[in-house]
Amino acid sequence: MSRPSRRSRGTVTVQDVARAAGVSAMTVSRVVNGGANVRETTRAAVLEAIAKLNYSPNSAARSLAAGDATQIGLLYSNPSAAYLSQFLIGALAAARRAGCHLVLEACEGERADEQAEATRSFASTSVEGVILPPPLSEAAPVRAELEAAGIPWVSVAMGMPPERSLNVRIDDFEAAGAMTRHLLDLGHRNIGFIRGNPNQTSSTERFRGFAAALEAAGIDLASVPVEQGYFTFRSGIVATERLLDRPNPPTAIFASNDDMAAAAVGVAHRRGLHVPQDLSVVGFDDTSLATTIWPELTTIRQPIAAMAEEALTQLLARLRAERASEHAALKEQILDHQLIVRESSGPPPGADAAARRPAIGHGRPGGPNRR
Repeated sequence: MSRPSRRSRGTVTVQDVARAAGVSAMTVSRVVNGGANVRETTRAAVLEAIAKLNYSPNSAARSLAAGDATQIGLLYSNPSAAYLSQFLIGALAAARRAGCHLVLEACEGERADEQAEATRSFASTSVEGVILPPPLSEAAPVRAELEAAGIPWVSVAMGMPPERSLNVRIDDFEAAGAMTRHLLDLGHRNIGFIRGNPNQTSSTERFRGFAAALEAAGIDLASVPVEQGYFTFRSGIVATERLLDRPNPPTAIFASNDDMAAAAVGVAHRRGLHVPQDLSVVGFDDTSLATTIWPELTTIRQPIAAMAEEALTQLLARLRAERASEHAALKEQILDHQLIVRESSGPPPGADAAARRPAIGHGRPGGPNRR
């Protein structure tokens, strides 16, 4: 199937988005403009429709302080709809404030040649800079094509960015360590771990943080149950089934994102296990999914929307500097994370709950928050 032209994509209207999402045009407008009076499920439906239709809110009439209106591209491919929704909220809000035109494009291929072709096609449009959320921020073919086309880019959640590049992330290592220490403080010593997609540095860093916290507690890593996941709900189901089928199943499961943690909670319910009385489950990201399942997830709050906003802000600053023939400072921004303690984590079965309350002092910049 041939790729639609920029002109054909530009004909998508707010009414088209409203029909696709099953809401009013006014609701779509509220979501695009960052309105607060919108249910999370409705907001997610609108953002999904925006992404599928490649709808770009028309901000071209406004302009940057540095000159003409800017076309910023957002090339995405993320298996977590909840993560992508939060990311779009931040990117749309930042674009609206800056008065730039945000152009969305999906890159669904996983092979290097498919990613390269999609990026070349995107680069042939009038985008002046591109935001790369995970997992495309880790895709070398994508970055190579943008470099070849001379288009500046900013990566998000890339663990090891190239020199002289823009990147926005959190400290995944320390965040995972904080969550692991929370489970250890509750009394857990048999903690299962579901790894994220191996093609993302954040997956490696989260496992490293988990392992380091266990080693510091004197736990032999050879005895730790670990299963591979891919940041998808389905992979979380498979990994949880394997963990719970072990002869000595874990008393807690730390999943590398909320989608897989939600899957773990679902598997536990299906097996007649109570969360957290029989099995504690914790996640990572604090997407809207974390508070729409029961029990609500203990998780790491990654400021996804803020990361998207910071990425766009950095990219615009680079473009302004280049327009003014000034040196653009390329740097990495590490944003704060928080440990959010909710109902899905508790002491292991048979433990004295009063004696196993979590210690305060984990997380960056402060201790765990309770909601």
